Amino acid sequence: MESRVKSLGHPIHQMLIPFPFGLLCTAVIFDIIYLIWGNPTMVVVSYWMIVGGIIGAVAAAPFGLIDWIAIPSNTRAKRIGAFHGIGNVIVLVLFVASWYLRYSEGGINPYRPSLAALALSFVGFALAGLTGWLGGELVDRLGVGVDNGANLDAPNSLTGPIPRNPRSEATETKYRHAA
Repeated sequence: MESRVKSLGHPIHQMLIPFPFGLLCTAVIFDIIYLIWGNPTMVVVSYWMIVGGIIGAVAAAPFGLIDWIAIPSNTRAKRIGAFHGIGNVIVLVLFVASWYLRYSEGGINPYRPSLAALALSFVGFALAGLTGWLGGELVDRLGVGVDNGANLDAPNSLTGPIPRNPRSEATETKYRHAA
């Protein structure tokens, strides 16, 4: 099932999600380094990575929602996509709460995270691992966001559409008529 929103022939959601995922996960790594060695520079970096990750997640989410809406109803992909999306909204809320606590508790130094702020980001990190796996399941196992005619010898995405795979079209048609 092809993505509904593409840029230069590739799904926008799949192009954007590495940024917030990477920034938020790396923020947790810097928090752990801070907890081990106590270097306050690490939480400054973590703070701003969380800010960037939140912005990136807000930018990536609408494209994922558009692709999820296009998935045929009553399919495993629709259910997995719902868990993936809802889980990522929870991840975003956890990191927003962590950021807010870091900022509001810090007074003139918003970079000293409380244990609650750290715990929220650690739980968000763990949940992001699960939702990332679900996203991989959607693409790699269920073919969501993959061109219908994708194969090892498909032409470049900039040269035009790839020939349709009749088997993929038959599957999509089956689910369209069943809904």
